[in-house]
Amino acid sequence: MPKEWTKATLAKTIDHTLLKPTATAEQIRELCAEARANHFASVCVNPVWVPLVAKELSGSDVLTCTVIGFPLGASAKEVKAEETRLAVKQGAQEVDMVINIGALKGGDHRTVEEDIRAVVKAAERATVKVIIETCYLSDEEKRLACELARKAGAHFVKTSTGFGSGGATVEDVRLMKKVVGDTMKIKASGGIRSYHDAIAMLEAGADRIGTSSGVAIVAELPE
Repeated sequence: MPKEWTKATLAKTIDHTLLKPTATAEQIRELCAEARANHFASVCVNPVWVPLVAKELSGSDVLTCTVIGFPLGASAKEVKAEETRLAVKQGAQEVDMVINIGALKGGDHRTVEEDIRAVVKAAERATVKVIIETCYLSDEEKRLACELARKAGAHFVKTSTGFGSGGATVEDVRLMKKVVGDTMKIKASGGIRSYHDAIAMLEAGADRIGTSSGVAIVAELPE
């Protein structure tokens, strides 16, 4: 039976996101104000903004989230780990890391797992979401990526950066859910701009929605 969503329950699935390179401090503050007003799950920004976001969200129920190795996933694991350590030290409570996509495509599964594990270790108590960038992967590679993220101790698998050739699809969320079941959570992101989009992803098995359209999405529901 489909869940009956309210503004409050839907808001708590949303990572209110601004990852554009042109984002200004004023826009980041506005993002945080919107997140506080709507009680979103988190505010997700590039690492340079973590101190500002942590300050703006202090005392609220909204978490500070950032991205690691973003958007290509092509940094060395040591760089991703150090980026994670600094972000957590500055106040990040969640980190969304991009896998080594080339290693996965090339069949080097050990490198992919070690890359994720390095971030998980550096994150300590922070939640780690692993972006597998589904638009570049075959279904078998998507399954493998989810399995490697689970083995490495991550908490979520996430569909997309929003900067690749495609974003989240219901089919990919279903496939990921089939692989991880209840052992991990799933974040759908990339191209989710309406209430209909968000609900479709949640009903397919997603636990979080990454979107820059959070305010518009929850506005479609009554209190």
